[in-house]
Amino acid sequence: MKRTTLVIFTLILSAWLLSASDTFAYRGDPNTLGPNCTAEQHEAVQSAIKNKDYNTWKKLMDGRGVTRKINEQNFARFAEMVKLRLEGKTQEADQIRAELGLGVRNGTGYGQGKGYGRYAR
Repeated sequence: MKRTTLVIFTLILSAWLLSASDTFAYRGDPNTLGPNCTAEQHEAVQSAIKNKDYNTWKKLMDGRGVTRKINEQNFARFAEMVKLRLEGKTQEADQIRAELGLGVRNGTGYGQGKGYGRYAR
């Protein structure tokens, strides 16, 4: 009985650890494709950002988390942030991220740093 329990526990733990890598991944890099994103969709989103076309971008993002913070008034600033990140100017881009309330990879993003995250104690 103990051996069966140990095997089941090991299988559950293994499944959890394997699925956690996507859950804990950082998505702040504009070149990183999300788990449900195709190359065509990524290109369309990048094109909308480059052209500063908020309505197309919003339609493509389809209610994803970033759309809670980015609106028509601050979209140009968001597009500037993406451009800076693609150019490798991460400090400048992170300043804009903080200004827009998007967090800067340190747990200060939407819903993070409030005792709900991976490192909550």
